[in-house]
Amino acid sequence: SNRRITGLEFKPALIWSKTRNYGYHHVLIDSVRGVSNKLNSDQEFSENHTTGGHLASFDDDGITWQYGSGSGNEWWNQRYNYIAWCWKAGGTAVSNTDGDITSSVSVNEEAGFSIATYTGSTANGALTVGHGLGKKPAWVMIKRRDSSSEWIVGHKGLDTTNAFTNHKFLKLEETSGVFTNTLVWGAEPTTTVTQIVSDGNAGAANLTSSGTYVMYSWAEIPGYSSFGRYKGNGHSSTGTYVHCGFRPAVVIVKNLNTVKHWGMYDNKRAGYNVANYALFPSDESVEDTTEYIDFLANGFKLRSSAQFQNKSGDIFIYAAFAEQSGQTPYDTFPNAR
Repeated sequence: SNRRITGLEFKPALIWSKTRNYGYHHVLIDSVRGVSNKLNSDQEFSENHTTGGHLASFDDDGITWQYGSGSGNEWWNQRYNYIAWCWKAGGTAVSNTDGDITSSVSVNEEAGFSIATYTGSTANGALTVGHGLGKKPAWVMIKRRDSSSEWIVGHKGLDTTNAFTNHKFLKLEETSGVFTNTLVWGAEPTTTVTQIVSDGNAGAANLTSSGTYVMYSWAEIPGYSSFGRYKGNGHSSTGTYVHCGFRPAVVIVKNLNTVKHWGMYDNKRAGYNVANYALFPSDESVEDTTEYIDFLANGFKLRSSAQFQNKSGDIFIYAAFAEQSGQTPYDTFPNAR
């Protein structure tokens, strides 16, 4: 039978999940593409290239994993431990005609998160796609669904001025640093659209063609999400501190100067300082239980000199999220652990 996971206290729209003690791909499933369609952050695979991880439903209080057998059993095997990072969107997707390309969008404006799907265009030049946020995105990830292609990641911290206008991007599945290509972003996103560029074929980064795409967008929400950059200092006990204005529940980092994997931490797997184990969005490896990071009342502090998250002198980008949008009840602020 299927396995229901409860206690989430909201109906998720994006599930990013990983086996913790078994080397298998990260799996991303969202409500706009549908429960039967998965992508892998650590690979350029097309949709549903891998067999493991079958979601049966998004539920009001969690998710239900669908029973699988054989190679499709990676999210059911009793020998394995799992983690799922979950975001809430806006329910059933609606048509968005704000851009040159019509998108289908589910958006949670309060949390600054949207899921958009679209079919590309072979037209030349800059094209826009509506994201529905009503705010300027700080972090955008686009993946072609119907063929193998890279994950294109735009983030406001990729440059000290205008990261998108300066055509900066990362690849989620790679350890490489910052790429620059004029056939990716055409300009900074606006409160309604993200601009991508086509060369009349598939674009240098496969953002437009006749294929199908998904675009995840996050805007910065004070007290809930923070996106920026920091400089590593190479120290463990006195590592770099990053101020977010809230206690993080999830933190994602990437070194921009040294070829290293992305890092991803949360407040559930260990649940105390100092621990907060690492997984790597760009790799299928098992959980690293080194003591890497502290989650504090108003930000996070690096507790390791590991090059992927605190190499001395290197610049890093980060994305940090609280457990829920807004402050705690009665307008109080969260306490440290």
